[in-house]
Amino acid sequence: MKKILLVEDNEEIRENTAEILGLADYEVHTAADGKEGYQKALEVSPDIIICDIMMPVLDGYGLLHLVQKNDQLKNTPFIFLTAKTERSDFRKGMELGADDYLTKPFTELELMNSIEIRLRKNADREQAAPRDEGFAEADENPLSIEKLLDDVNYNDFKKKQRIYAEGSNPHYLYYLKEGKVRTYKLSDSGKELTVGLYNAGEFFGYFALIENTVYKESAETIEQCEIGSIKKEDFETLVSSNKTTALTFIRLLAEKVTEKEEQLVNLAYNSLRKRVANALLFLYRKYKAEENNHYLIQVSREDLAHIAGTTTESLIRTISDFKTEKLISVEGSNIRVLQEKKLSDMVN
Repeated sequence: MKKILLVEDNEEIRENTAEILGLADYEVHTAADGKEGYQKALEVSPDIIICDIMMPVLDGYGLLHLVQKNDQLKNTPFIFLTAKTERSDFRKGMELGADDYLTKPFTELELMNSIEIRLRKNADREQAAPRDEGFAEADENPLSIEKLLDDVNYNDFKKKQRIYAEGSNPHYLYYLKEGKVRTYKLSDSGKELTVGLYNAGEFFGYFALIENTVYKESAETIEQCEIGSIKKEDFETLVSSNKTTALTFIRLLAEKVTEKEEQLVNLAYNSLRKRVANALLFLYRKYKAEENNHYLIQVSREDLAHIAGTTTESLIRTISDFKTEKLISVEGSNIRVLQEKKLSDMVN
């Protein structure tokens, strides 16, 4: 019998929901706040946690944080159950690592479907885990990404030089040794939208290699770059024989997918000011040195407009407004972020 921990401060909702889950043949444990819920989770090791957000003592976000930091509980599916329906709250829950999000009032079918889906996915993940044993000897394979990089030939690329084009077949994994690169897509009308940014020390071009498809975007340099290229065949051999490398690129894929999802949400729902603020923050946080809190953004207005998803003219007007509001300073063609928090507050 699967164990469910239900954390809900509203007594009526808690009792009614627990009754429904009990009738569905689940072993139900309940708690009235996040602190009690965490203690109960440690005691019973639930198969899934269903949790309200707004609660006394410790809210749902706090409980999720504690669960994810505990080795015993961190893989437990976590469903938020709340009356809050604002998109920002939904995104915060998902960004913190929640598996699902149900809003009140919910139907019994919605609740059961959500639970069954999360339990099934968790079971599939656990069944797949032993397959990692097949990599045991592969990690001893002398072929490694470091060795490939030692042997790779590096080429110099000029600013604004295309590296590969959308629709072409991939033949290499690219490694950016020096400089900055962007990937972009073209609309039917020829409008460019930047979909990825890469810094020195990062790989790019691996989506098409892993999917075994043509490139879904084009890549070009933002500034002068030094780029190494690893043959497709060598990359495929390495990924199939070395667990560490395979996991590295799985994480890279996940990070880029999340990044693109956030970009799409930004473009779809945010105003021009928010889109430009988000683009500035993205560049600032990606490229600034740790010790330099006032990183100078060196990007053309055209490229910045492509990242923000707007026209160059609209971008320039908004930059002028931000400068007047002392959120940024403009130094020639470069931009310095002065008020990171205010820009963040604008986006959020």
